[in-house]
Amino acid sequence: MITAFCLLKVSRDKVDDVAQKLGDMKGITEVYSVAGPWDLIAVVRAKDNESLADLVTGQMLKVEGIRDSMTHIAFRVYSKYDLDRLFSVGSDF
Repeated sequence: MITAFCLLKVSRDKVDDVAQKLGDMKGITEVYSVAGPWDLIAVVRAKDNESLADLVTGQMLKVEGIRDSMTHIAFRVYSKYDLDRLFSVGSDF
């Protein structure tokens, strides 16, 4: 499983619409609105590099309102939060 973080600059009047469309896409597990030079961060999970490329360039970047993007691929996870989530399926946080 590959995890990637897509930082997105979005037209101001399209932020909510873009976030909703991305959140509905299979493979995008989370979308955050953020402060700073980027407007949204999408967390993408794909089975391999080919699937990641198809999702990011073939689908995600075709959403109207996205003006710029930068994608970072994760190598490892160090967050205890993420590891705990794997073993607590069905429990409340």
